Amino acid sequence: MHKDPHSTAAALLPLVGGAANITSVAHCMTRLRLGLADRSRVDDAALRALPGVLGVVEGDGAYQIVLGPGTVARVTGAFEELLAAGPPGTAVPEDTAGELARRGAALKDRRRQRNATPVKTALRRLAGVFVPLVPALIGCGIVAGLGGLLANLGWAAGLTPALTAVSSAFLALIAVFVGHNTAREFGGTPVLGGAVAAVVVYPGVAKVTVFGAALAPGQGGVLGALAAALLGCRVEKWCRARLPGTLDVLLTPTLTVLVSGLATLYLLMYTAGAVASAIGTAATWLLGTTGALAGLVLGGLFLPLVMLGLHQALIPLHTTLIEQQGHTVLLPLLAMAGAGQVGAAAAVYVRMRHDASLRTTIRSALPAGLLGVGEPLIYGVCLPLGRPFLTACAGGAAGGAFVGLFAMLGRDVGASAIGPSGWALFPLLAGDGGWASAAAVYGGGLLTAYVTGFAATLLFGLGGLPRPAPPDGPAGAVCDSEGHEPRPVDRPGPSPASPR
Repeated sequence: MHKDPHSTAAALLPLVGGAANITSVAHCMTRLRLGLADRSRVDDAALRALPGVLGVVEGDGAYQIVLGPGTVARVTGAFEELLAAGPPGTAVPEDTAGELARRGAALKDRRRQRNATPVKTALRRLAGVFVPLVPALIGCGIVAGLGGLLANLGWAAGLTPALTAVSSAFLALIAVFVGHNTAREFGGTPVLGGAVAAVVVYPGVAKVTVFGAALAPGQGGVLGALAAALLGCRVEKWCRARLPGTLDVLLTPTLTVLVSGLATLYLLMYTAGAVASAIGTAATWLLGTTGALAGLVLGGLFLPLVMLGLHQALIPLHTTLIEQQGHTVLLPLLAMAGAGQVGAAAAVYVRMRHDASLRTTIRSALPAGLLGVGEPLIYGVCLPLGRPFLTACAGGAAGGAFVGLFAMLGRDVGASAIGPSGWALFPLLAGDGGWASAAAVYGGGLLTAYVTGFAATLLFGLGGLPRPAPPDGPAGAVCDSEGHEPRPVDRPGPSPASPR
């Protein structure tokens, strides 16, 4: 891997078609996301073979190069510097640039139409609402865990109320942030979305009676806020399409707040509250009665959900459970999937001693995998090799079943925030038996997933892959999995995968 991010950026730029072919640059936790004018100018094979590149993924209208946590931020900055500097050889005639832009727009439009299924569009927008909230949930969750630890130990008693205030304030007002992000994502005015969603958490709603019962502040939670802001967007768009400019300034925000606010009070809060209560009851029943089976299914299927991007649908469920119960019991089960993948990657590392490139990739990706960042291992190791991805799922299923079994025995494990997993989840653990009990069960689940993923990969996940050459075999050759005559090494490289 290039230690200098500028070297990595300089190596990437010509392989993606040069500066003239780049229309946008962004990055997430592990991926460099590029907008391309002409997809055909990208050299996929050379990109995947480049040291430091863990995989290539296409989706969400961007070409995504998996570089790993930490590295991607530095390489993105260097990449943007190269584009701003305009290095020699990247300029193209104006007519060529215009043609590239037209071709890129046409390609992007076709890709958008192909991916604009109702389910994918809804999940993408749902992620746009909740993913920006994850850093605050992580920070507040860790502060809450620290406050609880100090309280249990009897230390700094005077500081505990302050830590409680700092950690709880965001969750008390999370509905406002959900409303703001929902309006922004669905084409409304963000501050109006926040205004109508604020009705959900306003203390004065306790004076409002619906169906013979007084409302409770926060009733409906994030689901009620989401519904309120969606309705607000519809009302706002309806008004703007029909009111003249002189009246639009005054009447549109007034009608948006009035109509959406009243509907939130007399319908949405009650309905969303019933749905949220049903979610909490279902989660408690599911783990209390079928915990081992539920853990096996959730832990085993989560990696494919991540690969397809369907895991975004779980974010509102996690947030609802945290609001209701103080922790989500689903996240520790799902975190076992990443642990199974760590075990599978370790088995590949042990067996593939002759493949220096693959072992380098695994060494660089394993620390992130242990901390719950699974993309480098998914796209750089397990998915390209095929079978190790399936045995990693088996490891996740075993770990999930272990944690679910203890939930059936009354030792449930939850997380007070979403985002981290792996070892990074330990500070956020909570449960009926206290932090120590939750940490013991969760640690046992991780160990079970590691061991199962490792053993399953050694036994079933490496068939057909090249093995080390015997001492007397010809250089550059290996025996196949049945022990037949040596043959040239041809490790399958990473291949395009479905977007997360």
